Amino acid sequence: MSFRRLWKNCVQSARCAWTKNTLRNMSYSQQPEKGTKGDVTTKDGAQSWFYTDVVKDHFFNPRNFMHEDADPNAYNAIGKVGSPACGDELRVWMKVDPASERIQEFRWKTFGCGSAIASTSIASVMVTENGGMTLDEARKLRPQDIMDRLGGLPARKFHCSVLCDKALRDAINDFYRRTEQFDKIVVESARVIDPVSKVTDHDIEEAVLEGAVTLEAVQQKTKVGIGNPGVLPAVEELIRFYREKYFGA
Repeated sequence: MSFRRLWKNCVQSARCAWTKNTLRNMSYSQQPEKGTKGDVTTKDGAQSWFYTDVVKDHFFNPRNFMHEDADPNAYNAIGKVGSPACGDELRVWMKVDPASERIQEFRWKTFGCGSAIASTSIASVMVTENGGMTLDEARKLRPQDIMDRLGGLPARKFHCSVLCDKALRDAINDFYRRTEQFDKIVVESARVIDPVSKVTDHDIEEAVLEGAVTLEAVQQKTKVGIGNPGVLPAVEELIRFYREKYFGA
């Protein structure tokens, strides 16, 4: 099945599950806490499922969406993260000015939920407004910055802002690779934590972002350490690290 067909199915499913009437009745009282050290936080950490008007606007009116099949020769930076088989995939195409290394255009397609659509839409605006971010500035864009512009996301949708963040960094690496600036490429490789279950640090990171913030919850999602209890101290350390990184606690 083509990516275009997958995208169409995604939008149809999302619109059926998330109707306009339901969205109009939603409200979102939480705001990201100012001054927090976490990359992604809400004020009280509650598992709210309400959405802001900004999120709804960017879902129903996505900015900079790639409506047609992309011509890869028209862009000098392409990024991808995720997989349709896993439920979320995001592809981005950027035009970067070679002299200033500012992002002039940012197009995207995603196979994912409404929060992923809204997060990517607002991020595409952020990196291109006011003359465009430099690649150095864009690489420093955090999931919390995306959350702030959206006015917040439900706690169990935090990973959507991280998905966009990762795709952007992948596109930045692609630009440096194309221009042979290999010293500027930042490789984010996965490290196997449990050789038995083949669980990596990225798997644990994703589990924490999806709300599994205890060892028991992470084990339930990933099966890490079930047959290899010797890795549990390392797993607990990673859980603490990602909790502090994304939630500030």
